[in-house]
Amino acid sequence: MKKSSISRRNFLSKAATVGVAGVVAPTIITSCTRERKKVVADPVFRDQAPDGPVLKAGIIGCGGRGTGAASNFLDAGPNLKIVALGDVFQDRVDACRANILEQRGQEVPLENCFVGFDNWLKVLNTDVDVVILTTPPYFHPEHLAAAIDARKHVFMEKPACVDPVGARSVMASAQKAKGLGLCIGVGTQRHHQRDYVTTWHQVAQGAIGEITGGNVWWNTGKVWHRDPTPEWGEMEYMLRDWNNWTWLAGDHIVEQHCHNIDVMTWFTGSHPVSAVGMGYRLRRPTGDMYDFFDVDFKYEDGRHFHSQCRQIDGCANNVSERMVGTKGSTNCQNLILNHSGNEIWSYPYPLDEDGQPTRRLAVPAMIQEHIDLVTAIRTGAEYNEAESIAISTLVAIMGRESAYSGKEVTWEEMMNSDLSIGPTRPLDFSKVGYVKSKTVPIAGIAYDPEEEKRQAAERAARQKAAASAN
Repeated sequence: MKKSSISRRNFLSKAATVGVAGVVAPTIITSCTRERKKVVADPVFRDQAPDGPVLKAGIIGCGGRGTGAASNFLDAGPNLKIVALGDVFQDRVDACRANILEQRGQEVPLENCFVGFDNWLKVLNTDVDVVILTTPPYFHPEHLAAAIDARKHVFMEKPACVDPVGARSVMASAQKAKGLGLCIGVGTQRHHQRDYVTTWHQVAQGAIGEITGGNVWWNTGKVWHRDPTPEWGEMEYMLRDWNNWTWLAGDHIVEQHCHNIDVMTWFTGSHPVSAVGMGYRLRRPTGDMYDFFDVDFKYEDGRHFHSQCRQIDGCANNVSERMVGTKGSTNCQNLILNHSGNEIWSYPYPLDEDGQPTRRLAVPAMIQEHIDLVTAIRTGAEYNEAESIAISTLVAIMGRESAYSGKEVTWEEMMNSDLSIGPTRPLDFSKVGYVKSKTVPIAGIAYDPEEEKRQAAERAARQKAAASAN
């Protein structure tokens, strides 16, 4: 890793000075200390964004998540339209366009449907007010920067990026967006899930005392994959199988587990300063990613958080978080316990017809994200979640790099790293050779019997010399 003198603080200062961005710290991420700004108001949730002039959105990345995000955006309030679509592949644009027409009665004009590696530039050149970035994470930093330059509001799916260079780019775009009065929402669902937000509010008000440590888990079964076909070249295969390639997804500690890691940084109001992790690949049928990670994150004040994630069928599953404090503990979603294990608070879910609490929320988090973004746009409120997801993503990358190497990796190393992964740009379908050249990282040093004999001989010689000296 290339070292320089960049810390998060002086990066932001320098970026603001030259006008290229850094990230404005959100109220919950202040520093590596345990200080937290006092919360004075209960969370307020809107069931729908306020009415206003038509907001036109363009989708960049029309796969399953892009199609779902289009529907989530349209559910957020009145006078919302999808008017442009972009994807590398024609079939994805066609399927997304057909879904919007069938399910929502909106017809996206054919002249605003773009295909190819430059589709995102063409979407940005339309008269959309908002762009929804739902491509594989590798593309997020470049697309976000271009969207802010084009003066568009943005919804960007998590994670922010796949490498440290990308994280700093997203931080820069966040700072620039703030200066331009643009809103950026991101797909950190738990930040917009009413039970999580209300629990965070309780913790921020001191319900469990000072947070002393915790655990975050995303242990689940195998995720989807695509087998190669004779019709696909290497680049098309990787793009269609993107969730299994580190350069496109960041590995699953970044792409999926970042949700739980984001809860850790959100509830603590800070980020860890180092990571020591391990992981390996056991079952994955395609790609170059690991199947599991196990990471110890350490904070500046000595607190530790345990992070664990896995994607293998037939194992014990657990997708949750847990924080322990000086007064009690919480599952971060809906429950606070004292140290004796007795419940002292729970989230007030709606009651069913029998008067029993349900786990239903008035508005699902994936719609609430868009309600909150549209509300901010229409009310002129400052709304910028890009830095917080860049920080959480970089924490996940720090854990990944530690597991890949088996060594301690620090936050400063990540902030100063020139690591940028993936094939060289510009990308096109003629790119070949990446799959064959890519190897799965293996931590540590392989067993060498000759080296073991040499070390044994050295130990014997030292012992003999010590005995002679006595």
